[in-house]
Amino acid sequence: MSEPGPVRTVRLRVSAPLYLLGFLVIYLIAVCTPFGQRAENALFNDNGATPAWIYDWSGAAYRSSALPPLEHTAMPTLLVGIAAIAAVTVVRRCWWQGCAAAGIVIVTLGSKEVARMILPRPDLVDAHVSLLETSFPSGHVAIPAALAFGATLVASPRIRPYVTTVGMLWLTVTAGAVQATYHHRPSDVLGSTLLACACYSLATRLLPTADAPGTTRHPRALPAIALTLSAAGALLAGVRDDSVTQSLVFAAAAFLCAVLFWFTTARGPAPTPSLVPGRAAESQR
Repeated sequence: MSEPGPVRTVRLRVSAPLYLLGFLVIYLIAVCTPFGQRAENALFNDNGATPAWIYDWSGAAYRSSALPPLEHTAMPTLLVGIAAIAAVTVVRRCWWQGCAAAGIVIVTLGSKEVARMILPRPDLVDAHVSLLETSFPSGHVAIPAALAFGATLVASPRIRPYVTTVGMLWLTVTAGAVQATYHHRPSDVLGSTLLACACYSLATRLLPTADAPGTTRHPRALPAIALTLSAAGALLAGVRDDSVTQSLVFAAAAFLCAVLFWFTTARGPAPTPSLVPGRAAESQR
């Protein structure tokens, strides 16, 4: 019974570097190669954001309400999310988890800003000027990813699976929407998600053993339901009237963000040998 513990601990230790490696690989292939730039630039046409199904909820339409955190709702969404995490931390008195959740939000968004400044987008294919702006990684996707990870960390074990499901769906819809409305490329949304995954993995690794979340135990049917809802959300948010290919690519990238989020939160550090079953049950209350 003692052997699985070290194996799973090692997996957790390498998860954050692997996420960052994935982030770097996506940047190098999608942004720094002619092949990657041509492939992603081909996903944009002259029709703009209007054909996107989610256009009326993107905030781009005249006098429309933006789905948080799109358009002008980004900063209010971030502030409300941080306040909610702080409130749960105080109510549950989970100070270590609350600090780790705040760290996830701060480091994810800070890393996104630093990456935007130091990772250039060279013009390798003589693209139109509208396609030259640096957009990797996506700030709009970084907000729901970071807040969802933070909320998952401070939630009680009983409701954590449902918080994870809602956060994953929110992340998926946002990732699909920003692609379908031509605000971001698939590499942008995947890059932000990988950054948030790395921050969450590092935060859970650094938490004291008694405060680190264990492997999330989901109700038997919940994983299938959560992934099905995310797939539906990815399709609805990523679909456009003018291109089946674009719609499928946008939806696939958004759903991959959901899978990364689910995989990251479903894993946890192995229980310590000194933790007896009775005390383990108490920690889940």
